Amino acid sequence: MPARTTPVGTRRTGSSAGYDCDVLIVGGGIVGLSTAYAITRAAPGTRVLVLEKEHGPARHQTGRNSGVIHSGIYYRPGSLKARFAVQGAAEMVEFCAEHGIAHDVTGKLIVATEREELPRLHALIQRGRQHGIPVSELGPSQIAEHEPHVRGLAAIHVGTTGVCDFGAVAGKLARLAKDGGALVRYGTEVTAVDRRPGAGVAVEVAVAPQAGASSQAAAGRTPARTSVVRARAMVNCAGLHCDRVAQLTGDVPPARIIPFRGEYFELDSAREELVRGLVYPVPDPAFPFLGVHLTRGIEGGVHIGPNAVPALALEGYDWRTVRPRELAAVLAHPGTWRVARRHWRYGAGELRRSLSKRAFTKAVQRLLPEVTEDDLVPAPAGVRAQAVLHDGTLVDDFLITEGQHAVHVLNAPSPAATASLPIGREVAGRALEALRATAR
Repeated sequence: MPARTTPVGTRRTGSSAGYDCDVLIVGGGIVGLSTAYAITRAAPGTRVLVLEKEHGPARHQTGRNSGVIHSGIYYRPGSLKARFAVQGAAEMVEFCAEHGIAHDVTGKLIVATEREELPRLHALIQRGRQHGIPVSELGPSQIAEHEPHVRGLAAIHVGTTGVCDFGAVAGKLARLAKDGGALVRYGTEVTAVDRRPGAGVAVEVAVAPQAGASSQAAAGRTPARTSVVRARAMVNCAGLHCDRVAQLTGDVPPARIIPFRGEYFELDSAREELVRGLVYPVPDPAFPFLGVHLTRGIEGGVHIGPNAVPALALEGYDWRTVRPRELAAVLAHPGTWRVARRHWRYGAGELRRSLSKRAFTKAVQRLLPEVTEDDLVPAPAGVRAQAVLHDGTLVDDFLITEGQHAVHVLNAPSPAATASLPIGREVAGRALEALRATAR
């Protein structure tokens, strides 16, 4: 590990002498910032440092989703997703209300448009009741009372679903963590980790020039400064890059990240009256994706999507973005090919909807028959960090693992934003235990 060339850390006192911080958190999305906030509340005085490679919080999964506060109805009883989503939805509404963040508990419809979907819809009703979620069954006329332009054979109304601005939530968590003594450093990317048993970790970081600092820097001709941060414990909340960070630490992740791009359209402003709230299809339980749905956002406007297609880079927000090294790493994972062989029919349909606006429109028309191609306006895409096991299994629960002096959040896609407050407490508890282990 090279010597430090630029100071990054905080003061050193007591048993923390020689360390820049007690807990180093890699990743400034909503989960990393929630973890920082939870640590400052659970253990005041713990020195926390958050490193985020972008020049602000919530630039990827957190800030590029549909803004839905999920109820937890889809998730297997007893799973972390079910427990944390149900709990997190209630907490997220309270958090937004307490801190003046725009939100609305709208409820949502899950609509069956084909007879073969009815058994799955009824299974969701039972699952919702198991979770204690308020659900009601609707027939076609009742669907029309909620959503006059939506058509279906049957539906359920889920009362605890809502919408909010998760980017604003992440920004508030960052400010609250700072108020509790944490430091948050943007434009700082982890490039190497040296773990020393019994002592903690030394992390090499590249500190990028500030965005817009100069045209030369923007063109990439000004090299990033390097620094070393020494911490007693590390938390990996790196999202799309979490498996790579785990490998840098020396741990072998049980799954690898395959990036799936979710592409969205918006309804033309003249046609927004077609959708009042949130409307979802009945999901296929074989996949962790919820299907193309209709979402009226907290600031108005109606998002439609996403589909789910493999991205050609970890941050591949369009087909033009290709990073050969990242793509090669995904293709080298045996789980990638097993997913492709197992689910090629599903994937072909998603790919067709990505390449053909007409095909995408037909998928939307199952729920919203009146919509036309001309009503759909392209909107920014997101990328889901989906963990896949070596046997090709799509990990369908949150996945949090531990190594010496390290905690790794290896699968936290949707509904992680909804569940971020309880996830943060869970990860914080494990990080504080790792601190205690270092002190022994």
